[in-house]
Formats: sequence, structure tokens, C-alpha cells
Amino acid sequence: MMLGVKVTRVEIKDLSPPRDLVDAMAMQMKAERVKRAEILKAEGDRQPAVLRAEGQKQSAILEAEGRREAAFRDAEAREREAEAEGKATTYVSEAIAAGNVNAVNYFLAQRYVDALEKIGGAPNQKVIMLPFEASGIIGSLAGIAEIAKDALSDRGPGTEPAGDGPWGGRTDG
Repeated sequence: MMLGVKVTRVEIKDLSPPRDLVDAMAMQMKAERVKRAEILKAEGDRQPAVLRAEGQKQSAILEAEGRREAAFRDAEAREREAEAEGKATTYVSEAIAAGNVNAVNYFLAQRYVDALEKIGGAPNQKVIMLPFEASGIIGSLAGIAEIAKDALSDRGPGTEPAGDGPWGGRTDG
């Protein structure tokens, strides 16, 4: 028969590891905490930077699309203006070919008025000096008034002007 001791439980009441081992374990735990803090800080800095870059990218894309749309619309407007100018020139040419002097007066007066508008609209202009022959502009403007008067007297309310084109094909100058 065997006699012996049966141990059912062991309890350590005081464990005193060497001081250098305790210091090493504390340094390791501190290093792990610092590492986790640095990772979290880097992730926190990264997210706003990514969002800021995405916002700048979207802004640049939208700005470029806006410039493209504006350029397209500007080109379309220039094209329509050129078409209208071409039609006006065709009408004037047809009226001149038909012998209508008023068409020539209108065409020249229109050019004079456009030129004066550009001169007068310049932001740095305070005094406008006109050449002596600019007095012809006044005569051209009077010619436009005569054209309008003739056109209005030739037709009653709700009727179209007589003849072809916008000047009615008149030749009585």
C-alpha cells in the first residue's frame, strides 16, 4: 500500500520576479500601447486627407465640365451669330442687286453704330474724338429713320412689307 500526499490545490501568495524582468515587461507593454496609439493617429489623419483629396478631385472635374459646357455654348452662339450675319449680308446683297439704295444706307449705318458702340463702351475712354467724316453717321442714322418711316407707311397693320427681303425691294432711295 502506498501512502502519500495528495495535493488538490496550490496557491502562490507572493511572486517577486527580478527587477530587470519587471522593467522589461513594463517597457514591452508601453511600446505596444504607443504603437497602437500611433496607428490610430495615422488612420485618423489619413481619413480627412483622403476625403479632402476626393473633394478636390470632384471640384476639378465639375469645374472642367463647366468650362467645357461654357465653351460649347460660346461656340454655338458664335455659330448662330455668324449664320445671322450671313443671312443679313445675303439680304443686303439681294437688295443692292435689286437697286435698293436704302439697303446700302442701312448696312453702312449699322457698321457705324457698331463701331461707335465699341469706342464708347471702352472702360478707359473719357473723351471721344471722332474724325470729320463721322458726321456722315448722323446722316446714316437719319437714313435709317427714313427706311423705317417708308416701311411703316408702305404697309398697314398686320401686313407684310412689299417686295422681297427685309427692305421691300424699293428703289426710290
